[in-house]
Amino acid sequence: MKVLLPDSVELDVALPDGVTAVTYAIGVPVPDEHADAEVLVVWGNPAAQLADAAQRLTRLRWVQTLAAGPDAVLQAGFDPAVVVTAGLGLHDQTVAEHTLALLLAAARRINLLVRAQLEHRWAGELGGRQPVEDRSSFRTLRGAHVVIWGFGGIAATLAPLLAALGARVTGVARSPGERHGFPVVTDTGLPELLPTADVLVGILPATAETERTLNGPVFDLLPSHAWVVNVGRGSTLDEDALLGAVRAGRIGGAALDVFATEPLPAESGLWDEPNVIITPHAAGGRPLGAARLIEENLAAFREGRPLRNRVA
Repeated sequence: MKVLLPDSVELDVALPDGVTAVTYAIGVPVPDEHADAEVLVVWGNPAAQLADAAQRLTRLRWVQTLAAGPDAVLQAGFDPAVVVTAGLGLHDQTVAEHTLALLLAAARRINLLVRAQLEHRWAGELGGRQPVEDRSSFRTLRGAHVVIWGFGGIAATLAPLLAALGARVTGVARSPGERHGFPVVTDTGLPELLPTADVLVGILPATAETERTLNGPVFDLLPSHAWVVNVGRGSTLDEDALLGAVRAGRIGGAALDVFATEPLPAESGLWDEPNVIITPHAAGGRPLGAARLIEENLAAFREGRPLRNRVA
């Protein structure tokens, strides 16, 4: 059995007897001599390269993407008989850390402070004495209500960090109940939930059902001081509606790591908004535990057992 490993990440995979690993360059088509591979591991592969692999790797039986969201692989055109597994769990810590950084930056107005620094201006209005309690503005995680839409592994890692800083966390998912010690409701509860939120965090996957889920009607339910944070997928956010809500003062601001088009076009109005924080899809980027996941799934694949994180 031949396994193709991407050159976009260091992978020290322990392979059993009878399995050969070949490292391939993700930026060019897989060489013809390796088109007989049965397993393809992908990480950061361009769409064209994936589409080429889907057409030429005719012996392929399984694709393991190290991304939490498998949308790029599912759109590449692989034969329906090819098993697809995702990198769920590999990005929980890194994305949770980045999301926490965005929330703290928004609360402490780091975006405005950096602008003032670039102007060599002492932003006294953002320093000095501040109100201990100010429910008309999102200025601290202490006592803040953070709603996380998409309550999976990333949210399970993020929520305790927020709680440790004094925030109250409510999750939104397909099924209600309690997860990891936090209350979770379905989206039918949003009309009652969102008016109480100080922050709405989106960690939704890219599916037909979630396209532009974070939209104008959702923003209209939020208090005018609330911030929107999106670290899921860019397709889940209506960027035009968000920009309109920020400009009109219907929400306090937004911190965005993912976009419908990446890189974000230079002409996007989001760039110039003082209360919009932009990071370049930087939340993940480091699939922690990737080698272990590949090893576990490879063993299961050879033994005919169910694979972890199977999506197709």
